[in-house]
Amino acid sequence: MTENKNNKKKLNHIAIAVSDVVQASKIWRDNLGCIISEVHKLPEHGVKVIFVEFSNIKIELLEPIDKNSPISNFLEKNPKGGIHHICCEVKDISKVKKNFAKNKIRILGDGSPKTGAHGNPVIFLNPTDTHGTLIELEEVK
Repeated sequence: MTENKNNKKKLNHIAIAVSDVVQASKIWRDNLGCIISEVHKLPEHGVKVIFVEFSNIKIELLEPIDKNSPISNFLEKNPKGGIHHICCEVKDISKVKKNFAKNKIRILGDGSPKTGAHGNPVIFLNPTDTHGTLIELEEVK
């Protein structure tokens, strides 16, 4: 994970699955005065994304593009939405992948990094191996 000046690990964002990112973002903007990003479409991940910015973290709002999206499955089980995953920054995703493999923590999909919403390589860890939490790792140089 990326280390900051205090040698602490850095959390990049918390992702929340919602049925409508535009409507959900208004809650954060209108009530807390948060800066809201434009809508980003990520067909490779099957989602539309809006980021809500805080000084120390981002909230990532996720809306499914279609019924094949993993977020559609999540919303079927959780119709009101909810926390989908947390994202931690890492310096070298290849090195971190080896550490997880050595510790028998599986990577979802084919194990290859994909390009995330910030344009950086990302992988997701199998929540079965991480005590029920879906964890995204994002390489940040």
